[in-house]
Amino acid sequence: MLTAIRPVLKKGLVIYLVIWVFLLGLLTSDGMAMLIPSMLPEAQGSSIIQRESELQKIQALLESKLVSQRLSDLGFTVQEVQERLAQLPDEQIHQIAQHLDSLQTGGDSALGIIIALLVIAILVVILLHITGHKIIVTK
Repeated sequence: MLTAIRPVLKKGLVIYLVIWVFLLGLLTSDGMAMLIPSMLPEAQGSSIIQRESELQKIQALLESKLVSQRLSDLGFTVQEVQERLAQLPDEQIHQIAQHLDSLQTGGDSALGIIIALLVIAILVVILLHITGHKIIVTK
């Protein structure tokens, strides 16, 4: 009798957990954890310094030959870019500056792709060796 009830209990428990995970995901999707910036006068001075350093970082990227050429191809002048950059709020400038380090000029690194392919090839060879299979190439 107990063995007949066990699969039903497992199925019910799985459905119960799936529903609760789904509901918790819906309820907490808007919540974000972050530090609230201080509104003290010395904190405002440091935020101005931080904004200036982040603007310099963005400016250095915009002055690179590849980026400036692409912007001019899109029809933007240096003056238009400077004006738009000055109009950005502190949050957007901070977000842009944080993501600059992860950008790679020219696309993905070919070295990473080559290493991934080599690792996959080595794993396939090891797997074939362990299982005793052989690959025979004929013309």
